[in-house]
Amino acid sequence: MKKQTRSILQELNTVYRAKDLDHIVEAKGSNIIESAINLLAVINEKYDPETAQELERRFINSIRNGDSKKFKTGIKKIQEGESE
Repeated sequence: MKKQTRSILQELNTVYRAKDLDHIVEAKGSNIIESAINLLAVINEKYDPETAQELERRFINSIRNGDSKKFKTGIKKIQEGESE
């Protein structure tokens, strides 16, 4: 029976994947956090303090609960209020 060996490239590829996954998690996390910070800045510029605080609360709760519906509902309520 022939012994199965792995090439150096295969070994390096498995090591690279583990490090690459850590890098991906770090990069995506940083990008998401920066985007959230920018979004909250836009919300604070566009809306009055009370509305901005409500949207910020809904945004954070949506992330915490893994459900974007509450944030979307808050935006829709504001848009409906502006159109009336």
